[in-house]
Amino acid sequence: MSTDRIERFAALAAREPDNPLHSFALAQACLGAGRWTEAEAAYGRCLQLKPDWMVAAIKRGRCLIELQRWDEARASLELGAELATRQGHDEPWGEIRELMALLPQEP
Repeated sequence: MSTDRIERFAALAAREPDNPLHSFALAQACLGAGRWTEAEAAYGRCLQLKPDWMVAAIKRGRCLIELQRWDEARASLELGAELATRQGHDEPWGEIRELMALLPQEP
């Protein structure tokens, strides 16, 4: 993703901070560019605004894995799994399992 795209979505998110769609678009652009810290923060904002946003929880978990923030990643993925179950979504389970496999084993 281009820096221009990230800047455009960052401006939208700043202008309308309570619009979760702007934060999600920013997060997706940052994720695509490998800008994990920024993507994680934007997905976190999505979850502040809409705590039941399953995809944001899963994608935030992916960013946290890249940042090696293991406990937070596990918690975010567990939230995504809980939301998937509660909302009746089967599709995300492959991604959730794949990401969980990247976490260090708990002692």
